[in-house]
Amino acid sequence: MTTIEATGVEVAGVRVDTRHFIDGLRVASSDTFRNTSPVDGSFLGDISRGGQAEVDLAVQAARDAFPAWAALTPAQRGAILHRIADLVEVRIEQFAIVETMDNGALLRSHLRGVMPRVAHNLRFFADYAINDLGHPDFETRGHNNHVTWDPSGVAALITPWNAPLMLATWKIAPALAAGDTVVLKPAEWTPLTASLFAELTVEAGLPAGVFNVVNGYGNQAGAALVAHPGLSRISFTGSVPTAKSIARAAADNLTPCSFELGGKSPFIVLGDADLELAASLAVEQYDNAGQVCLSGTRILVHESIADAFAAAFAKKAGELRQGDPRDLQTDIGPQVHQTHFDRIKGFVDRAAAEGADIVMGGEPNAELGGLYFRPTLVKQPAVDSEIVTQEVFGPVLTMQTFATDDDVVALANGTEFGLAAVVVSGNRDHANTITKQLVAGTIWVNCFFVRDLRAPFGGSRKSGVGREGGTWSFDFYADVKNTVVSPHGWKE
Repeated sequence: MTTIEATGVEVAGVRVDTRHFIDGLRVASSDTFRNTSPVDGSFLGDISRGGQAEVDLAVQAARDAFPAWAALTPAQRGAILHRIADLVEVRIEQFAIVETMDNGALLRSHLRGVMPRVAHNLRFFADYAINDLGHPDFETRGHNNHVTWDPSGVAALITPWNAPLMLATWKIAPALAAGDTVVLKPAEWTPLTASLFAELTVEAGLPAGVFNVVNGYGNQAGAALVAHPGLSRISFTGSVPTAKSIARAAADNLTPCSFELGGKSPFIVLGDADLELAASLAVEQYDNAGQVCLSGTRILVHESIADAFAAAFAKKAGELRQGDPRDLQTDIGPQVHQTHFDRIKGFVDRAAAEGADIVMGGEPNAELGGLYFRPTLVKQPAVDSEIVTQEVFGPVLTMQTFATDDDVVALANGTEFGLAAVVVSGNRDHANTITKQLVAGTIWVNCFFVRDLRAPFGGSRKSGVGREGGTWSFDFYADVKNTVVSPHGWKE
C-alpha cells in the first residue's frame, strides 16, 4: 500500500520524501516524474524533477561546504561516516523493503547482503583513509619525497538502478572520506533509497551542503550536472553511450571522469572442471534477474563435457523460483521497468527470428504477468550475433562450445567489453594459463562475486575508465601531491 502525500510517499510503512536534498534542506521542483514499482506496477509517487536550476543550487552548496569539510582530518570525517553506517544498520529492514519496491530486487538479498554492504562501504573507506592511505617516503639524491592525497572539490556521482544505494555508497563513501563534497544524481527509475539515505546524513551530523541529491532524468538533471564548471570529479556507472555523452560534456571543463560501464563477460567451463560446481555457478548468473553488469552471460563450455554440463545446468535452473521478490523463497524477481523489459524481450525475439536455439525460457512469464521474464538460455548462437556481442542486462545466457584453449580465449575476448570473467577448472595450472590471456578487470576462478573493497574494480576496453576500490578510489577522488624536501637551506 502506497500513500501519496504532498512532499513524499509512504512505501510499505516507510515515509520517503520525494523532493531533492540540497544544502541540508528539502527543495521541491514545479515539474515531477512518475515512479512505479516493478513488483506489481503500483504507483509509488511523483518525484521532484530537477534541471539546471536545481543542479546550480546543489553544486554551489557543495562548493560552499567544501573548505570546512576538506579541512577536517580523516578521523573527523570518518567518525561521521561511521555514524551514518550505524544509522543504516538500524534501518536495514526499511531500506530493504523500500528498495525492493523501487527496483524489484529480492528482499532476501537486500536484507542479507545489499543493505549490510551499504554500511560496510561507509566504514571501509572511512577507516581506509585513516589507517591505510599512504605511500612510504622515498629519497632522491638526498631529497625526501612525501606523497599525500588532498581533497579535490565537488564530486558529481551518477549511479545506476540495479543496486541503487549500495552502488551509490560505493562512490559516496570514498568521495566523502577523501574530503570531497558530493552531488548525487540517482537513476530516475529508482530514486527512493537515496532520499532515505540523505535523511540519515542529517541525523549523523554531516554538515549541510556536503552531501546533496538532485533527482531527475539523465538528459536534463544529469546533462546539466556533468557540464557544470563547478565540478572537480565525475563518477558514472551505466551504459557506454551515456558515458560518451558525459565525456564530451566534461571535456569542456577538463573534469576528470571515472566510468564503470557495460559487460558481456565470459563464463568459461574447461574440460577438467567440476561439473556440479560449474552448473551451480552458471545458474548464479541469473542473480538479480540478470541485471548485474558483472554476470558471466556467455557460457563457453568445452565440447567434451557440453552435454553433461547442459544437463546439470538445466536441472539446477529448473529449481529456480520466479515470483514476488518480497517472498523470501523467491530466486528471481521482475525486471526493473517496462522499457527495460521490452529491450530484453527484443533481444530474445530477434535471436529467435535469426534461428537461434532457445532451449529454456525465451518469453515473459505468463503466469506472473507484469515485468517477469523467464530465465533464458540460448544455445550455439552465431559468434557475431547481437545476443552474443551486446549487453542484454537481463536473465538471458548464451551457451557456446569450444575445442581448444586458443578457441576459448578468442571467444572470451571477442567482444568490445572487458569487465569480468569466470573460469571453472579442476587444474590450477590450466586455469592460470587461461586467466593470463583474458581481457578483464576482474576474474573469478571457481567462484563468483567475491568482492573485497581493497581490490581494484573496473573494466578494460569499453567496460570502463579507471578503477575503484582501496587506494585506487582515493587516487581518483583526491589530488595526489608529492612534496620534495631538500636537505639544504635549513637554519634551525
